[in-house]
Amino acid sequence: MSPQGLGWIIVDSLDTMMVMNLTGPLAESRKWLHRSLTYDQDQDVSTFETTIRMLGGLLGAHYLAGRLPDVASRRDTVYLAKAVELADHLLPAYESRSGIPYASVHLGRRKGLPSHADGGASSMAEAATLQLEMKYLSHLTGDERYWRKAEKVMQVLDDNAKEAGLLQIFVHPETGQFTTPEIGLGSRGDSYYEYLIKQYLQTSGDEPIYLDMWEEALAGIQTHLVTTTRRSGLKFVAELPRGIGGKLSPKMDHLVCFLPGAIALGVTGGHTLAEARARPGGFWTPEKEQQMQLAGELMKTCWGMYAVTLTGLAPEIVWFDAAEEDLRPRPKGNLNRTRSSDLRGRMQRDSLAAWREDFVIKPLDAHNLQRPETVESLFVMWRVTEDLLYREWGWKIFRAFDKWTNAGLDKGYTSVNDVNKIPPPFRDNMESFWLAETLKYLYLLFSPSDFLPLHEVVFNTEAHILPRFRSKWKTGWQRKGNR
Repeated sequence: MSPQGLGWIIVDSLDTMMVMNLTGPLAESRKWLHRSLTYDQDQDVSTFETTIRMLGGLLGAHYLAGRLPDVASRRDTVYLAKAVELADHLLPAYESRSGIPYASVHLGRRKGLPSHADGGASSMAEAATLQLEMKYLSHLTGDERYWRKAEKVMQVLDDNAKEAGLLQIFVHPETGQFTTPEIGLGSRGDSYYEYLIKQYLQTSGDEPIYLDMWEEALAGIQTHLVTTTRRSGLKFVAELPRGIGGKLSPKMDHLVCFLPGAIALGVTGGHTLAEARARPGGFWTPEKEQQMQLAGELMKTCWGMYAVTLTGLAPEIVWFDAAEEDLRPRPKGNLNRTRSSDLRGRMQRDSLAAWREDFVIKPLDAHNLQRPETVESLFVMWRVTEDLLYREWGWKIFRAFDKWTNAGLDKGYTSVNDVNKIPPPFRDNMESFWLAETLKYLYLLFSPSDFLPLHEVVFNTEAHILPRFRSKWKTGWQRKGNR
């Protein structure tokens, strides 16, 4: 992927090796990146992917090297030094007129590059999924530049937001304006929402602006995007191809399955449900109870993506069979909680046969890329609710991965082309997030709950583990008007 290699698999796997105490491979990896890894290469890279996988990987390794007793010395600065070097190569991506980062950056020339597609627009989610990494780097180094560059993105996006905290999926880096009406929580939209609540948690509640944005967005999701399937009454998150006021499209990417975990984190702050409900001072509210119910219902739908296929593996995208009335344009401003107790008796039947009729998997969407979002939410839901059901579902998913994607010990694990074929055809491809995220979340799902407790850490969107902290810097902007 570059003339001298950038170590995508290696760097993305560092904190997974630390969590699993794989000291031999970790030592070899550290030696390689210390002696051989350079960013002065004739190569353009994705600003987003390089930030979440490489910068996040180095920062997660730096944090764990000082926390886990069997990993390394607290004086080990190799990972942080490499993180600073990489971040300095990425900063030119932010030098647009609006402050929205360009989609790519040329590492050697240190120059931001607009997208070669989409009229030069950047993905909204990608532009807004850089903040945890850059803020933590500022916290570590005392260099405010990283914090402010990434923070500016949030201001530009929020200043141009239209309604209900829901953002369109493409934004132009020169104007800061959205370029398409499409709204969704799948590809190009997902991790913007994830980073709203995680930015609030990362700085220990000192930036309530992001909690405000998260709560507004979650209410918007409930009002405009959540609907139900025709037979089994499962809740899912649809898309709005023409924006708010348009008809819903019953399409849900597997990527959307980050949402149950994000909701649970927002409700409890990473503490258990029992602890959150017992907090004094009116902390627990009917709204929080309703949000946890929604998290559980969406978690069930994400599990259904696996349960309905012949392999037990989820497809990349599911289209749901929903009643026409549930896809009609919704009146603006009216909170539609969607049916829950009045599911016409369908939730009680809850049969797998009904599920299979509600889940429509098209041939072009039937591949599985070993994505982590469902097991990520299972891990969070287990930690928060302590309900063994989530471990049971996670174990079944692990067994399916092991059975159908294992290409042999000398070859590793691979994506597959069709989750409804036995055996599924191999794609001969393994993304680095299989090691960085999917396996890590499965491992943590069955680890003791006091190991990396959720009220002490945040996971970036690539599952790299970063600490919560209190910063000397505060939010440098305010929201416009009253929303």
